[in-house]
Amino acid sequence: MKLNNIDIRILRELQNNADQTNLALAEKVGLSAPACLKRVQRLKNEGVIDRIVAMVSTESISRRLNMIVEVKMKSDNQLMNKEFIQTIAKVPEVKQCYKVTGEVDFVLIVNVTDIFEYETFCKNTLYENSNMHKFTTLVSMKCTKFDTSQHDLS
Repeated sequence: MKLNNIDIRILRELQNNADQTNLALAEKVGLSAPACLKRVQRLKNEGVIDRIVAMVSTESISRRLNMIVEVKMKSDNQLMNKEFIQTIAKVPEVKQCYKVTGEVDFVLIVNVTDIFEYETFCKNTLYENSNMHKFTTLVSMKCTKFDTSQHDLS
């Protein structure tokens, strides 16, 4: 789908604050409310807007640990990688999974309450995978930037 300038302005505004009213959004992008609503709906239907979510502050609900896990597989087998990806998709502790190039095959962002929950995750998920060769865990001490927006929209 080709995005025009108004689509891009709508997307930028929604990435900044998806909770604003359609009327407020329409005023910011210079459209009537019905025209703005129609455009947002089209962006959703076309898959440009994947989903709208609420970002919950981890500090407000509990102190959580974020682990960055680098996973190296025994074999670069397409079927085994697909099975790993399907398994990871079902694991609630894994918040992000990236298939990468370089020294490792996957990078996972894992969110757990404590080291004991992480140990259980490792035992039940990583060690259970027969194609997993080894993994390295980096413990995030502090998140200094977290941005979900896409900036190059044109």
